[in-house]
Amino acid sequence: MKPIKFFLWLSLLGSLTGALTVASLYYYLEPSLPSIESLKSVQFQVPLRVYSSDDKLIAEFGEMRRIPLAYEDIPEPLVQAFLAAEDDRFFEHPGVDYKGLLRAAYQLLLTGERRQGGSTITMQVARNFFLSSEKTFTRKFSEIFLSLRIEHELTKQEILELYLNKIYMGNRAYGIGAAAMVYYGKTVDQLTLPQIAMIAGLPKAPSRYNPLADPERSMQRRDYVLGRMAKLGFINDAEEQAARSVPLTAALNTAQTEADAPYVAEMVRAEMYERYGNDAYTTGFNVYTTIDSKLQSVANQALRNNLQSYDLRHGYRGAEQHLKLSGDEDNQTLDALLRDHRIVGDLLPAIVTGIEEKSATLYLGEGRHETLSWTGMEWAQPFKSENQVGAKPRQASEIIQPGDLVRVLISESDTGPTLRLAQIPAAESAFVALHPDNGAIMALTGGYDFYHSKFNRVTQAMRQPGSGFKAIIYSAALEAGFTAASLINDAPVVFDDPSLEGAWRPENYSGKFFGPTRLRYALTKSRNLVSIRLLRSMGIAHALEHAKKFGFNPADLPHNLSLALGSGAVTPLQMASAYAILANGGFRIEPHFISRIERDNGELIFQATPVTVCDGCTAAGNSELPLAERVISPQNHYLMNSMMRDVITQGTAVKARSLGRSDLAGKTGTTNDQRDAWFNGFNRSLVAITWVGFDSSKPLGRGEVGGRAALPAWIEFMGSALKDIPEQPLKVPTGMVTVRIDPQTGKRASVDQSDAIFEVFRSENAPKELSGEAVSNSEPGQPIKGTASEEQIF
Repeated sequence: MKPIKFFLWLSLLGSLTGALTVASLYYYLEPSLPSIESLKSVQFQVPLRVYSSDDKLIAEFGEMRRIPLAYEDIPEPLVQAFLAAEDDRFFEHPGVDYKGLLRAAYQLLLTGERRQGGSTITMQVARNFFLSSEKTFTRKFSEIFLSLRIEHELTKQEILELYLNKIYMGNRAYGIGAAAMVYYGKTVDQLTLPQIAMIAGLPKAPSRYNPLADPERSMQRRDYVLGRMAKLGFINDAEEQAARSVPLTAALNTAQTEADAPYVAEMVRAEMYERYGNDAYTTGFNVYTTIDSKLQSVANQALRNNLQSYDLRHGYRGAEQHLKLSGDEDNQTLDALLRDHRIVGDLLPAIVTGIEEKSATLYLGEGRHETLSWTGMEWAQPFKSENQVGAKPRQASEIIQPGDLVRVLISESDTGPTLRLAQIPAAESAFVALHPDNGAIMALTGGYDFYHSKFNRVTQAMRQPGSGFKAIIYSAALEAGFTAASLINDAPVVFDDPSLEGAWRPENYSGKFFGPTRLRYALTKSRNLVSIRLLRSMGIAHALEHAKKFGFNPADLPHNLSLALGSGAVTPLQMASAYAILANGGFRIEPHFISRIERDNGELIFQATPVTVCDGCTAAGNSELPLAERVISPQNHYLMNSMMRDVITQGTAVKARSLGRSDLAGKTGTTNDQRDAWFNGFNRSLVAITWVGFDSSKPLGRGEVGGRAALPAWIEFMGSALKDIPEQPLKVPTGMVTVRIDPQTGKRASVDQSDAIFEVFRSENAPKELSGEAVSNSEPGQPIKGTASEEQIF
C-alpha cells in the first residue's frame, strides 16, 4: 500500500505544483496580454481597388490580396475541409485542445523533437492577431491564455470567420476569398471539392504545399485533406475517390482588370496616398471613378491607331534588336529570348526565324509561328529623318533579317488574323474627354502605353497649345467690342519687342498674306497675323484677364503678342477645361476623376459634388446644387460656338465632316516647326482634346499640323462616342440679330447685293452703315496679289 500512497501523494503534489505553476504564469503574463476587444472590430488589410463608373475593375494596389467574407458566406464544405486539416475538435474544445497538447508533450519527451504543436484554430487566431511566431514556452502559454479568453468572448463562428479571413495562403493571398481568386479565379462558392481540399491544405506550409511552386507535394497534401474529410464523415468514399482522380487545376490568377485605364489608376493612387498615406493600400478603399469603360477603350485605340498612322508616314527605323540564331533553336529557346520583351500597347514582340523574297516567318511565342506577307511590310521605307524616307523596298531582305526582334500588329479579317510589321512609336500622344456640364473625365490616356512610359501627358506635359489658344483670344475680342464681321488686316508685320529677344516676323502657316479678313473667316482658316493684330488692338492685359476666366493663370502665360499664337505652356487637361466653357454655354467647371470612395463594407466615405451647369436652377431657388459660375455671356458663347463650327465645315478641320454631324465645333493647333499638333473639339455632350508630339519637343515633320497629326484620333473617338447621341442645335440667345453683310467690308449689305452673306451680331454691335465700294479687288481670305510693304511696330 505504501508505494500506491506514495504515487498518489506524488501525483497530487505534481498536480498542485502544475496548477500553481500555471496560476503563477497566468498572473505573470496577464498584465501583458492584449485586449480581445479589438477582435470584435477587426479591420483586415484589404487592397485599394479602382473602378470605372460602370463598375469595371481598373486596378488594384496593395501587397496583400484579401477578400473578407462573412461566416454565412463561406460554404460548409470549405469549413469542413479546414476543420479536417487543422482542428477537427474545434467545435468541442474550449479553445485549447488538451488532448493535442498532451500528444505534443509526449512526442517531445519521447523524441526530443517538437513534431506536433497541438495548436487549435483559436490558438492560431491568437498567434496571428496578437503574437509572434517565435517558438518559446512564454509565447506558447500566452497563446493558451489568449485562446481561452477569445473563446469566452467570441462565438465559434466569429473565431472561424477571423481565422479564414486572416491566414496566409501564399502568392500574396490572405484568407480563403483571395486564395480562391488567386489560384482558381473563382469565388469561394464556385470551388469544387478537390479545389477546396487544396486550399485547406495550404495554411500548414503555404510555400511547401503551394500548387504553383510544388504541384506534386500540393497534390499529396490535397489528398491527405480529402482522406481526413472522409474519415470524419464530411464526405463519403465515392466522393473522396472522385476528388482524388481530378488533376491539379490551379494557376496564378492576378487581379483581372476589366477596363484599361492605367494612367487614371495612377492618378487615383496618388490622390488616395495624398489623402490617407500608407493606409490607402490596406484599408480596403473602393474608388469609383468617372471613367466610362467603353469610351476609355475607344480612346485608347484611337490614340494608338493615330500614332501608328504617323509612324507609317515616316518610315521604318529598323529592328529593336538583333539576336544571333543558329537556326536550330526550339520553341523553348525562342520563348526564353522573348521573355524580357513585353507587349507594348497592341504591338507584339516577334523573332524573325526565316525569310523569303517577299515574306518572312516570325515566332510570336508559345509555339506560335506566323507568316508575314509582303503586304504587311512593303510600307517600310527606311526612316531618314522626320522629313525624309528612303526608297521603297523591293524585297523582304531590305527590311528585316533572320534574328531580328521586331514588332507586329495583328488584325482580324474574314480570312483570319493578318500581320503587319510595326514599331513602337517614337512620337507620343495624349487624349482626354470630359463632360462639359460637370467636368467628369470620361476617358483619359496619357500615352501609347503606361508600362512603356508612365509620364502622363494629359496632366503633366506642359506644351504650347498653338492656334488652339486662339479660341480664348477671339472670345476676349468679342468682349472688347469686335464682331465676327470685324475686318483685321492680314499683312506682313515685324515686331521689335525686347521680351521676344529682338525682331519677330510672324507668318501664316502658308507663308502667304491675305489682306483685310473678317474674324469669322480668320478663325476658320487659323490666320496668325490676324490674331496678332487683334491681340494688339484689344490689349494684352485684357486678353490675359479674359484667359483667367477660362482657368489659365495669367502669370504662366506670355505677356507679349506671341500669346496670340499660343506660345504659353499648358496641359491637355487645362485645354479640356477651357473648351468645356465653349461647349456648355459659358460656365466654368473643374475636371475631376473620382466620383465616390467607399470602404470594403460599402460604407460611403466620400461623394463628389462637382460644380454643375444647370440653367434655370438659380431662378428656381435650388440652393442645394453647387452651381457652376458663368464666365462668358450667352452671346459670346453663341458666337464662338458658331465660328468654331465653321472650322469643321469649311476650315482646318474639314476631315471631321466625315462624322456627318452639324453640332461639332473645335480648333486645330500647331506650333512652330510642327513641334505640337492638337485638336480641341466638342459638341454639347462631350469635350475631347488630343495632342501629338515628341517628348523631346523635336519637330514632327513637314505637314504634320493639327488637322493631320491629331484630328484623326478625335474623329475616331467622337464617331463612336456620339453614335447614339442625337444632335443638339445651337440655340440663339436673346440680344442677338442676324444681318446681311458685305463679305468684303463687314458692313450692312445693300438690298440688291448678290454676294451678301448672313452674320450674327449682338444687337448693340450690329452694323448700321451700308457698305460702299469694296476695299480691295480681292475677296477676303484670298491672297493679295503683288507685294506689300512690312508694317513695323516698335
